[in-house]
Amino acid sequence: MSSTPEHVDVLIVGAGLSGIDAAFHLQRAFPWRTYAIFEMRDASGGTWDLFRYPGIRSDSDMFTLGYRHRPWLGDKAIADGDSILEYVRDTAAENGIDKHIRYRHRVLRASWSSAENRWTVTAEHDGEQVVITANFLFSCSGYYRYDVGYTPDFQGTERFSGPIVHPQHWPEKLDVAGKKVVIVGSGATAVTLGPALAEQGAHITMLQRSPSYIISMPARDAFADRVRRILPARAAYALARAKNVGLSTFMYQVSQRYPKRMRAWIHGLQERWLPPGYDIDTHFNPRYNPWDQRLCLVPNGDLFRAIRQGKLDMVTDRIDTFTETGLHLASGRDLEADIIITATGLNLTVFGGIDLVVDGREIKLPDAMAYKAMMLSDVPNFAFIIGYTNASWTLKADLVCEYVVRLLRHMDAKGYAKATPIRDPSVGTSPFLNFEPGYVLRALDILPKQGDRAPWKLHMNYLRDLPKLRYGKLTDPAMVFERAERRAEVAASE
Repeated sequence: MSSTPEHVDVLIVGAGLSGIDAAFHLQRAFPWRTYAIFEMRDASGGTWDLFRYPGIRSDSDMFTLGYRHRPWLGDKAIADGDSILEYVRDTAAENGIDKHIRYRHRVLRASWSSAENRWTVTAEHDGEQVVITANFLFSCSGYYRYDVGYTPDFQGTERFSGPIVHPQHWPEKLDVAGKKVVIVGSGATAVTLGPALAEQGAHITMLQRSPSYIISMPARDAFADRVRRILPARAAYALARAKNVGLSTFMYQVSQRYPKRMRAWIHGLQERWLPPGYDIDTHFNPRYNPWDQRLCLVPNGDLFRAIRQGKLDMVTDRIDTFTETGLHLASGRDLEADIIITATGLNLTVFGGIDLVVDGREIKLPDAMAYKAMMLSDVPNFAFIIGYTNASWTLKADLVCEYVVRLLRHMDAKGYAKATPIRDPSVGTSPFLNFEPGYVLRALDILPKQGDRAPWKLHMNYLRDLPKLRYGKLTDPAMVFERAERRAEVAASE
C-alpha cells in the first residue's frame, strides 16, 4: 500500500541566487505557508558554487546583482565569486531558508491535475524516486546545464599533449605558472580568466573567432562609497542601486538607438587603455552592434593592463585543428600551448530539463508562450525566473518574486485555487530572447515563444517592468482564475 506523498504549498526548484530570493519573499509574505526547495546539487549557491575557475566574478555591479531586501555591504562593486556565494548563503542562513533546502533532489517531472488543483512532482534523490505534491511550482533553476558546458567539435583534440580544460569543470589543482596558456573564447569567462591566469605567472593568448565589446569599470563604486559615509546602510544601498539601474538602462537605450555613436565612444576609451598603435580594429571591433550581445566588464581595466604589460596577447582567427603542441589556425599561423582552455560557452536547458505535464498533456515548450516573461500559456500555478540579458539577473528575480506574492495574495482573497494564462491565438510570435550570443541561438528551438503584444511580449527593460510587475493590475483578459469548489472559469476582469 503506497503512502500519501508529502504536500507543500509551494515547491521551489533551485537553491541558487533566484531560489533563495523566492524563498525569502514567500516566507516573509506568508509565514504560515509551507514550502520546500529542491536542489539537484549537494550545495546551495547555484552558479556561484558551480564555477571555480580563477578570477570568477560578477559581470554586473553588486548593487543591482544584490537582493533588494538585503544590502550589499562589500567593498567591491564588481565582486569575486566567493564573496557572492557567501552573500547568498548568509541570506539563506539568516532567514532560516537553508533549513528548507533538500539537496541532491533533481526534479524529473511535474504533472498538474485540475481535478486536485495541485502539482505532483517526481524527483531523483540518491538513485531513488521521491514524490511530493504542491499547490504552486516555482522554477528558479536558471537556464543553462550545470553538468556539461558547450565545446565546439574541434578537429584533432586527441592529438594535443596537454590538458584541455572547460571553465565549467575547472580542476582543483591546475598549475599555470610559467606555462603558455591559450584561452579559446571572447566572452565574459575568457576576459575574466585571462588577467587572472596572467597574475598566476602564465603567458596568455586569448584566441577569439570574433571580438566582443569590452570596457573597463572601477572595481569600487565611488558614489556608493560616498553615500555610505552619510546614510544608513539600506538607504545608501537603495540610492546606489537606483543610480546603477539608471546608468545601465541609459547605456543600453543609447546603444540600441545610436549604435554607431556608442561604438565610437567605446573605441575611444579603448584607445586610451591600450598601447599606442594597438590594432583595435582587428581585436576589439565586433561585427554586431553594442548590446546585441552582453557587454563584458573588466574591473579597473585588468585585461587592458595585462596587454600593456605584455602578459596577454589577443589573436583573432579561427581554429583549423589542434596539434601535438597547440593550435593550427585558419590563417596558417601556429599557436604553441601547454594548456588550452575552451571558454566557448554554455549549453542552455529550460527549467532544469523538467518534463511538464498538464492533465495528461505534455507541454512542449517551443509551442508555449511566455506570459509576462514569468509564466507559461496553459500551465496553471507555475512561474519561472529568467533574468535580464542587459542588466543584473536579480533585478528581474526580485520583480518576479514580488509578482508571485501578489498573485498568491489575490488568489487567497478571492478564493481561487488555480491561475492559468490562456493564450490568444491572434497574438503573433517571436523568439523568447531577442539576443544573439551563440548559447541563445543554439537553443531557440527549445525555448518558449514571446508574443507581439502585452502581456505576452518580453521587455528587457527593468524600469518598464517595475511599475507593471510591482504595482500593476493582476487581472487581464489573458489570465483565467478558477475556484476549487466549482472549477468554473472566472475571467480575471470580473
